[in-house]
Amino acid sequence: MKELFMIIAGVVGGVIGGMGMGGGTLLIPILTIFLDVPQKNAQAINLIAFIPMAVIVTLINIKRKGIDYKSVAIVALPAIVTSALSAIFVKKMSSKALSVGFAIFLIALGVTMMIDTLRKCIYAYMCKCRSMYTPND
Repeated sequence: MKELFMIIAGVVGGVIGGMGMGGGTLLIPILTIFLDVPQKNAQAINLIAFIPMAVIVTLINIKRKGIDYKSVAIVALPAIVTSALSAIFVKKMSSKALSVGFAIFLIALGVTMMIDTLRKCIYAYMCKCRSMYTPND
């Protein structure tokens, strides 16, 4: 039965990842909270699950000509290096410290997204109000 729930978690993570939000943002808490997977294992599962999702999204973007290869080159090298260094660092961390760090990251991400959304809503509201009082001539 646990395998079925893991498959469902993978599908949910894949759908969320396909919509542009990081699938791991949801997949890791599902695995750790609901399926009792240790934090380090959940992180590893997420990273491995990311590979086929990244390949599919990359192929779609290549087909749509939606990739700026110069930007990829600038971003990819530091990302690869820091990912490798982070993997070494995380291996030495306790699961508890990793869980707390991930929780802080999720809270910061949520607050940032909330502030950005509120800013956009206020801006849209102000533009709408301004247009209501502007003559349409």
